[in-house]
Amino acid sequence: MMFKLAFRNIFRQHVRTAITLAAIVFGVVGLILGGGFVRDIFFQLGEALIHSQSGHLQVVKTGYFTYGSRSPEKFLITDAQPLKRELAKIPEIQEVLERVSFTGLLNNGKTDWPIVADGVEPDSEARLGSFMQIVEGRQLSQKDNFGVTVGQGVAKALNLKPGDRVSLLVNTPEGALNTMELDIVGIFQSFSKDYDARFIRLPLPAAHELLGSQGINSLVISLKQTSDTEVVSAKLKATLNQEQYESRTWVQLNDFYEKTVALYKQQFGFLQLIILIMVLLSVANSVSMSIFERTGEFGTIMATGSRPLDVIKMLATESAMLGLIGSVLGVVFGIAAALLISKIGIPMPPPPNANLGYMATIQLSAIDIFISFMIGFVATTVACIWPGMRVTKLPVIDALRQNQI
Repeated sequence: MMFKLAFRNIFRQHVRTAITLAAIVFGVVGLILGGGFVRDIFFQLGEALIHSQSGHLQVVKTGYFTYGSRSPEKFLITDAQPLKRELAKIPEIQEVLERVSFTGLLNNGKTDWPIVADGVEPDSEARLGSFMQIVEGRQLSQKDNFGVTVGQGVAKALNLKPGDRVSLLVNTPEGALNTMELDIVGIFQSFSKDYDARFIRLPLPAAHELLGSQGINSLVISLKQTSDTEVVSAKLKATLNQEQYESRTWVQLNDFYEKTVALYKQQFGFLQLIILIMVLLSVANSVSMSIFERTGEFGTIMATGSRPLDVIKMLATESAMLGLIGSVLGVVFGIAAALLISKIGIPMPPPPNANLGYMATIQLSAIDIFISFMIGFVATTVACIWPGMRVTKLPVIDALRQNQI
């Protein structure tokens, strides 16, 4: 009986009910779109880092991540094939790539430029590096015995273009100096300006010849799905000899990502709080006006023997029904708006310290939708409590006088 009466009451004032529902719907839609937009930022940033630099996971000699940047030659994996075959047996892994990293000086005949070089398997790296753009020339291939691709920042610093020849000077693991003439086949642009300003890539055989060593520094793992990262990481920790090898996920390899996620989560949490307060105040204002106009009605209800608690229960039921209707409509409109926006796309400029812009979408998530729904529903339900308590504290005789106005 109470539900039927509450349903009739909320639609007695069409305009006020419409305004209240609009506030709820707007709040829920805003939360769904905001949450989906932030989630898409996390996804796009993660995929850009994975598919232009780090891969999903990396396996290295123990200690390389701590000390390898200063002495990578001390952490070489000299016989990688058995480990590579073992990793390839894990069903979630799509491909395992070999890399060797070293520092040197790149010379264009006039100027030296300090660089970090990656000796890579070109065809495999081309499949992994789907977010790495070739802005001039072409992608490095297995046929380029002495070819090299350079970052856009390196090319700008040395005034390089495809077809130019450069020399690369390095220290070998034994401490000797060695140099090699290389042909520029392409200029790449990755997600990071810092990466493009220092990194070059050359075929693994050329890197081995230059260093006088057949070792590698890391096995880069490409997964079939990014969502399997933690599962594969757990498998690696269980199977790898921890005294000899260690592994890290792409999140651990990219400190910038973790800091960005923490920043946006704080910002979105603050946005959720603002929308919650906005919905709460809007609904509270509408409910307060409705309750004030119905003071005489409540006086009559209490005069017939109903307790103040019964009046508050009725108001809470009305607000809960209003919150339920508004939140359901908000979810429907929010999902529709998210799908429409995702179909069109939102052109985004490059993030800080990045080169590449991207097309943003709205990533729908069941968790975000549920939280948005609950915020709209709970805020509406809670909004009636304070004005309901105020009106029930009025003496019944004063409340009945409102019927005469």
